[in-house]
Amino acid sequence: MSDVRQEIRVCFIGESFVNGTGDPEFLGWTGRVCRHIASKGYEITYYNLGVRAETSRYLKQRWRSEVSYRLASEYDGRVVFSFGVNDSGCAGKQQGIDLAESIANTCSFLAEAQELYPVLMVGPPPCGDADQEQRNQTIANLSQEFASVCIQLNVPYLDVFSSLVQSPIWLSEAKANDGAHPRAAGYAEFAALVQTWDGWLNWFPS
Repeated sequence: MSDVRQEIRVCFIGESFVNGTGDPEFLGWTGRVCRHIASKGYEITYYNLGVRAETSRYLKQRWRSEVSYRLASEYDGRVVFSFGVNDSGCAGKQQGIDLAESIANTCSFLAEAQELYPVLMVGPPPCGDADQEQRNQTIANLSQEFASVCIQLNVPYLDVFSSLVQSPIWLSEAKANDGAHPRAAGYAEFAALVQTWDGWLNWFPS
């Protein structure tokens, strides 16, 4: 399909789940969704800007400089944000991040980003360790709050938590690994949610 579209450049920005931590194939979900869309004939360049242990506070500080360096105005550039697990965990507690700050940070950079690029947001996934049930409830609440923010800003939002928290593959791989990050099969499940999502598919009409 040599006549499909001009090149599309996508920056995925967030934390370790964007990075694909734990995947022995080094693709994570971002590499898989881009490989899938490229198989449909699209010319795509993607930038993985995931930083391990990052919170929304530091994402807010760095996102624009990193994205603008890669998505110059002459390119068809898009941005996908995905974060939140670290706001709910040790990093967030050490930094004193509460729910109000997470929401404020999200509102701030999503509003700024959508003035410059087409923007999507993918919600935070669950942890796999049964001992982290309380943390998963916090992540679930955060995902719901993010969804509300995105509705207000008219940014498409994908809740992956609700599906992955019921996935034996995601939960068992994460538990067997480090309690949070899965292996290849878990990331493949995450990718399948994104690559069948209307928000993502609307960027790549058939």
